[in-house]
Parts: sequence; C-alpha cells; structure tokens
Amino acid sequence: MYDDKELKEYRDLLKTPDHFEEGFDWKTIVGAIFIGFLMMPGSMYLQLVIGQGIGPAARWVTIILFAEVAKRAHSELKQQEIFLLYYMAGAALASPFSGLLWNQYLVQSDAARMLGLAEFIPSWVAPGPDSQSMVERTFFHRDWLIPILLLVGAQIIQRIDHFGLGYALYRITSDVEKLPFPMAPVAALGTMALAESTEEKKKSWKWRVFSIGGVIGLIFGAFYILLPIASGLIFTEPIRLIPIPWIELTEHTEDLLPAVATGIQLDLGLVFIGMVLPFWAVIGGLIGLIITIVLNPILYSQGILHRWHPGMATVDTVFANNFDFYMSFGIGLGLAIGVIGIWSVFRSFRSTKEHMGTLKDLFQPPAGRGDFNFWISIAIYFFSTLAYVGLCVLLVPSFPWIFFLAYGFIYTPIISYITARMEGIAGQFVSLPLVREASFIAGARFFGYQGLEIWYAPIPIHNYGEATVQFRQIELTGTSIRGIIKAEIVVFPIVMVASLLFSQFIWRLAPIPSSSYPYAQELWHLQALNTLLLQTSTLEGNSMFYQALNAGTVCSGLGFGLIMYFILNLFGLPILLIYGVVRGLGQSTPHGLILEVLGAFLGRYFFLKRYGPMWRQYAPVLLAGFSCGMGLTGMLAMGLALIMKSLGHMAY
Repeated sequence: MYDDKELKEYRDLLKTPDHFEEGFDWKTIVGAIFIGFLMMPGSMYLQLVIGQGIGPAARWVTIILFAEVAKRAHSELKQQEIFLLYYMAGAALASPFSGLLWNQYLVQSDAARMLGLAEFIPSWVAPGPDSQSMVERTFFHRDWLIPILLLVGAQIIQRIDHFGLGYALYRITSDVEKLPFPMAPVAALGTMALAESTEEKKKSWKWRVFSIGGVIGLIFGAFYILLPIASGLIFTEPIRLIPIPWIELTEHTEDLLPAVATGIQLDLGLVFIGMVLPFWAVIGGLIGLIITIVLNPILYSQGILHRWHPGMATVDTVFANNFDFYMSFGIGLGLAIGVIGIWSVFRSFRSTKEHMGTLKDLFQPPAGRGDFNFWISIAIYFFSTLAYVGLCVLLVPSFPWIFFLAYGFIYTPIISYITARMEGIAGQFVSLPLVREASFIAGARFFGYQGLEIWYAPIPIHNYGEATVQFRQIELTGTSIRGIIKAEIVVFPIVMVASLLFSQFIWRLAPIPSSSYPYAQELWHLQALNTLLLQTSTLEGNSMFYQALNAGTVCSGLGFGLIMYFILNLFGLPILLIYGVVRGLGQSTPHGLILEVLGAFLGRYFFLKRYGPMWRQYAPVLLAGFSCGMGLTGMLAMGLALIMKSLGHMAY
C-alpha cells in the first residue's frame, strides 16, 4: 500500500517548505468579517435551494477580492495570508445555527408525527410545535434560550478541541512516523495558485488554469443557479433549463430495473471532481454501484425489497430499500471497511518502519512551524473530553455515565489513530458504523434507559484522524500554526453572530422547508425519516428500527465486503480501487456518479495523455477555478433573492 503507484503520484505533488510565516494581520481580520457577513448568508441560502452551499467557491472569491484590493493599494498578499483567508472561510461557512433550522423542522415534521416521536424530542433541542416562536418563526424568543446557549457552549469546546488529539496525532504520524499524506497536496495547490496571482511578475500556469476554470464556472452557474432564482422572482414559475437536484428517471426504468433509483444529476462540477479524485477510487465506486443495480431487481423478485412498489420516485425508493435491506447491509459493509482499515494499519507498520523517525522528533518539531508543546495538546484533549462528558451527564442523567468515558478515552483515541495512519498512507478515512448507535441501544436494553435525549447529546465520540490531513496542508503552504490559532480566536465570535442573524433572517422569509427552498422541500423528509427511524430503537416496544435491522444481512454485508477486498487484493489491484468497490456497494443513487466517472475518464485518457504528469497539478487548480465561478453566480443569485424577498416583507 505504501508504494502504490497512483498514491505516489499524489504524494510527490508538493515538497515540505523550509520557511514558515504566521500570515495573521489586519487583512485576515477584515477577511473574517467579510466571510461571515457576506459569504455565509449566500452559502446558507444556496444549501436550502440547490442542496450545496458555496463551499470552496467562497474561499476563492474572498481571496481574489482581497488580492485585487491589495494590488490597488500597492501591496500584496503572501501565500500564508492567502491560506489563512482560505482556512477562515472554511471555518466560517460551517454555520452552527443551520443545525437549529433543521431542529425546528424536525420537531414539527410529518416524519416525527408519523412515528409518534414529536413529544419525546427534548425541549433543549428545539421548542415544541406549539411554541409561539414556531408560529412567529424567530430564534429571538425565550423558548430558544437553552438550545442556543448549549450550541454556543458546544462550539467553544469544539474550537478548543481542534488543537487537542488531532494535533497530537499529526505530530506522531507526520513528524515521527514520516507518513506521506498523499491527498494533502491536492488541497494546498489551489491556494498556491492564487498566491502567484498576486505577484506583479508574469503569471505562471496556475493562474491561467484557475482563470479557465473560473470562466467555465461563471457560464455554467448562470444557467444552473442564476437563471432559476432570478426568473422565479419575476415569473410565477422559475425557468429551469437544468433540473435541480436531478432528472428523475426511476418511474421510466421501473419495469426494466425494479427497486432501482435512477436519474442523472447534471452538475458540471461533478466532472471536475472526477478529474481530481484518484481514478481507481472512482472506478471502484462505479463497479460497486453496478453490482447494486444488478442486485436490487433480484432482491425485489425474492421478496426482500418488499416495501418498494411501482410509482415510487428516488426519495421513496431509497428509503424503502434502506428499510428492507441496505441499512443492515451497509452496516456490514462499514464493518468490513473498518476491519480492513485496522488490518491494513497493523500490516503497514512493517512497510513504514524504514521511513520512521524517532521519539526525539515528537518533542523537537521543525523550527518556525509554530508548534506548541506536545503535552499541551494532550491536556486539551483531556479537558475537552471531560467537558463533553459533563454536558452529557447534565443533559441525560439517566444514561450510564461509564459509556461517556469509554467513548472519549477508549474508542476515540483508537479509531482516531487508525484513521490518521490510513490518511497518512492511503488518503482513506476509516470509521466503524453504528458504534455510537449500538451503545445507545445497549444502554436501553441492558441498563433500562428509555428516551430520545441521548441522540441529541454532545457525546465525546470523535474521529480526529481526519484533522491530521488539515495540519499537513497547513505545513505544505508554509503557514505557522500560531497564525491558525489566532485566526480561530478571531473568527469564532464573527461566525456565531452572523450565523444567528442570517438563520433568523432566512427563516423569517419563508417556512423551512417550503417551495421557496426546493432542495430542503425535496429531501428533508427522507432525512427526517432515516434519522428518526434509528432513534426509535431506544424507546419501549417493537420499534421500527428493530423491524429494519437484520443480523443475517449485516453478516452478509461484512462477509461480502471482506471477500471482495481479499479477491481484489489477491490480483494486486490498486488499493484505491479496492476501497472504491467496497464503499460503492452500499450506493443506491447513481445520479451524481455518472458525470463523476465521465470526469475520471476524461482526466486519465485525454488530459493526462495530452499534458503528461503535469495534469495531476492542473486538475485541482481547475476545480478551484470552477468553484470560484460557481460561487460568484451563486452570490449574485442569493443577493437578488434576499433583496427582493425582503422588500416583499416590508410594511408600507
């Protein structure tokens, strides 16, 4: 695995710099305000309308704007300043109060009423449906005080926690074990392209490629995002040349492919994503998907997928199949991936031993990188975990507290280290499915717990392994960790205030979900059904979760995943193909995969042949440019919509 050819291509894209700077100054403070109060509302709005926020695009838009302002001020943005803006944009766009928008829907949802769970959802999650705040659609009501205070408290712990075990594992896997982190350079290349754009000297290939992607994104975004939203403000029905979120084909293929959700998502961004992702990972997902397309009609004919019936669209088909088979089968597949990951980690110790450093490297990190004492990160981990445990004991006193300690001090460090090594070697995330859920069920079955509170408590089950990749990206861009810490301190209050204000504003414009927010109206019901179905397992009686769970199907998923892995491994196929197949086996909606596969083939068999090994560096910069172009059109559309709808609510 360590010497996999494709992984080596990614790993060699960037070398570790020997000079680091903080990059934190007044520009980053202004950038945080700009992101929080201009970018965040657009991202929240688009997430409800088309199912995806501005995402990476907000980062690129912010950086380009600040770069142009700096030029006109006869200044320039350093690479580290650009990465700090990039980092803060990512932190700011994760709007914490969006979770409360979901909670207000959940307590009032048809799914909660249908399953008889509305009365069991605790008031510290969201006020009940009869609260005046629900009628007025406002967070500025005393019924929301406790949910908001809990959210703020959990966010503070989470920000501190970011520099705990995740940072410690980064020091272990990167400094001591010298793992290459093959996927980290992909994300770092985009910011480096924009750093070059701020220089007065002749632009390199990176800026030209970024600009090409940006123009493509602008053109596509005009048709995909801007036209439907702008026309909807003028006409009674919006003009959608490209259906959002997908073209529904299930009812047209149900005779040939019963119980198979079919359709196509015409989002050009998927093509660019397919170009960036490792080729064999995409192909593995396609193979796994083909297996499920063949398998579903067989399962239907055998009476296993018995809840599906002709006339169902994608959302109903996915939920019915999930209930009958795929929830249990997916648990088995997830266990298979977890077992494979754990086994691969133990096997990798032998192959990576020759590359390893010593324990001296743990306590003497590279000079100038901004590292703090290793034991401080361990202390942060203990503090944050105990804080989570305290919150859980306070909110769910009837649940056995020993579980909370086991989550934080046994399971979390083990799975985090396994994931950190897999990310460092193969760029793969490892998780064991339903560990959290299984422990809740055990608490209900063996310790007499009954209720739903435990599902909403901030329990200390985390996988910090993924954070190691982020710290590696920080290192590759030459940014000091001290600059990141300062950025976190500045961005937190801005994010919290902006998130609350704009969540309130968007909710007041129209109920969420409603026809004003088509993506939420289409898919939130399915998400609520899947969420609440699982939560019935900790209530008395024969819950729907136990009706859906089948131990035999779980075992078949586990066995099938392990057999597929060892067969593919036997033939010496790429490690990413193996993971792709196993992960793709649980996939039942091919809507977005078609264009992703198209992008993978274009990248490998056209662009790679034309541009050679440099294509590996072109692709992520091209995707960054496309995201930027989409973000610009999304921001314009959001601005039009919010202004027009605000005027419609003004009193004259």
